[in-house]
Amino acid sequence: MARGGAGAERGDRRVIGVDWGTSHVRAYRLTDEATGVIVAQRDSGDGVLTVEPGRFPDVLRDLVGPWIADGERRILLSGTVGSRNGWRETRPVQCPVRLADLARAVEPVPFEEACVRIVPGVAGVDTAGVPEVMRGEEVEISGARINAGCVCLPGSHSKWVRVEDGAIRSYATYLTGEAFAALRAHTLLAKLMGPEPPVAGSAFDAGVSRSADGEGVLHHLFGVRTLGLAGRITPAESQSYLSGLLIGHEIRSALTPSAAVTVVGAPALVALYVRAIDACGGRATPGPEQAAARGLAMIGAQVAWTD
Repeated sequence: MARGGAGAERGDRRVIGVDWGTSHVRAYRLTDEATGVIVAQRDSGDGVLTVEPGRFPDVLRDLVGPWIADGERRILLSGTVGSRNGWRETRPVQCPVRLADLARAVEPVPFEEACVRIVPGVAGVDTAGVPEVMRGEEVEISGARINAGCVCLPGSHSKWVRVEDGAIRSYATYLTGEAFAALRAHTLLAKLMGPEPPVAGSAFDAGVSRSADGEGVLHHLFGVRTLGLAGRITPAESQSYLSGLLIGHEIRSALTPSAAVTVVGAPALVALYVRAIDACGGRATPGPEQAAARGLAMIGAQVAWTD
C-alpha cells in the first residue's frame, strides 16, 4: 500500500498521470486544477512490450521517482499497461461509458511508495458482434472534452469512436499503424523503401487516392513494390505512399460521407489524417494536444483515492 506524504496530506487533486502504451511511456506531473496543466514531463521507450514481467514497478520508479521524493503520492496509469501484456490485466468498462464511470472503475496495483491506479479501458462490440477493446483512447477522449460526434484517434490501432451526450457509445478499431510498421520492416516492400518517415505531400496524396480504386488493399499493397521498381515512386517517397494507401483504406471504411471528424493524437499523425479525411470527403478538425494528460488529470480528480 502507499505510504503517507505531502500529496496525501494536502487533500488536493494533484496526480502523476502516466500514458503507458505498447512502445512508449509518457509521465506527466499535473497541477491540482484538474485541467491537465503539465508541471513536468518525462518520456521513455519502456513501452509495455519491452518490460519484463515483474519489472513494471521498477520502470515506474525510475520514471517518476524524483516526483515521489518531492511528495507526490497519487499515480494514475492508462493504456496497454492494463492489458494482458501489461502490469495487470484490468476489466474494461462496457459501453456506454462516461468519465465518471472510468473514475469509479480504476483498479489498484501494489506499489510501495505511492497509491497507483489503472484506468481500465472500454469494451464494446462491432456491428457484427465481434469484441472491441480500447485502452488509453478513452482518456484522450475525456481530455479532449468531446461531448458529441465522431472522433478518430490514429495510432498503432486506430479508433473511430461515436460519442453522444458525453458518453462513448460505440467504436471500431483498425490495425493501420501496426500494419504499416510490419510492412515497412518485414516484407519485400521494405527493400525499396528509404528511411524517411511519412510526410504530407504528393506521394501521401497518391496513396490516399489509390485507396479509392477497386481490387482491394492486398492488390494495392503489391503496387507499392511495382511502382518503386518502375521508378514511379522513389525510395524517399515510398513510406509516404504506403502510409497514404493504408490510411486511405481505413478512412474509406470508417467514414460516413461528409461527416465531421475530430482527430486526436500525436500532431504529425493528426496532420496526415486530417489531410486524408478531407481528401476522402469528410470534414476533419484537429483535436487539442496533450489530451491524454488532461484526461488523466480530469479522471484523477474524480477518483476516490485511499492513500
